[in-house]
Amino acid sequence: MLPQKIKKLLDGVIAMFSASVMALLVVCVTWQVFSRYVLNEPSTLTDEIARFAMIWVGLLGGAYCVGAKRHLAIDLLTGKLEGAKRHLCDIYTNLFVCFFAAAAMIVGGMRLLLKVQATGQISPALELPMEYVYAVLPLSGVIIVIYTLHFAVEALRELISNKSSAPKEN
Repeated sequence: MLPQKIKKLLDGVIAMFSASVMALLVVCVTWQVFSRYVLNEPSTLTDEIARFAMIWVGLLGGAYCVGAKRHLAIDLLTGKLEGAKRHLCDIYTNLFVCFFAAAAMIVGGMRLLLKVQATGQISPALELPMEYVYAVLPLSGVIIVIYTLHFAVEALRELISNKSSAPKEN
């Protein structure tokens, strides 16, 4: 489904963006500790930036892990499966994750964005519209859907190619 070049590009963009946001998070937390304990005047701006950066890093990092197949998984059952059963399990698992990401993250995230936008909610310190903060939810959902559909199609292709190359019994 996804050509390798496009997947590598998507992986690279997410990794670079997440690393940049993580660096921002480290700088904000370091400044927050310094300003609180050395200057005795905690910065409200860096506190809020750090909170928002943590949300973005967590959700985009999760999407990146799905694409790298490094997400948390219990493979006690699937580790013992081989051949067609393994491919069918991979297809089922990826489609289940895809459905969850589409329903909870994309649809739910868009509903959240619309409600926040309708109320005009802004952050207290930065006075940033909160829909910018919450936009990572449907964005991460779209990325997870792309990855899981890619992996489901890969597993389906492997299943089909293994069935066509298997020796026929008489």
